[in-house]
Amino acid sequence: MTTEKRLQRSIDDRWIGGVCGGLADYTGVDANLIRLIVVVGTILGFGSLIVAYIVAWLIMPKADPSPYEPTPPAPAPPSE
Repeated sequence: MTTEKRLQRSIDDRWIGGVCGGLADYTGVDANLIRLIVVVGTILGFGSLIVAYIVAWLIMPKADPSPYEPTPPAPAPPSE
């Protein structure tokens, strides 16, 4: 069984919208490096990457939670 690589916004590694975390998951690069590139590119590109980030935020689907991660246990009922 092969897993299909999809470009999706991250739900775990996110600061604002999960775009950089999703790109990091897709490419295998550290998310902080992608964030640094976006910040430097935004400063040097006079804000053009802000528009690209917003467009990616709107277009990229949000990643589904992993079916392999356990769900947290339900809270115990109050004791009397």
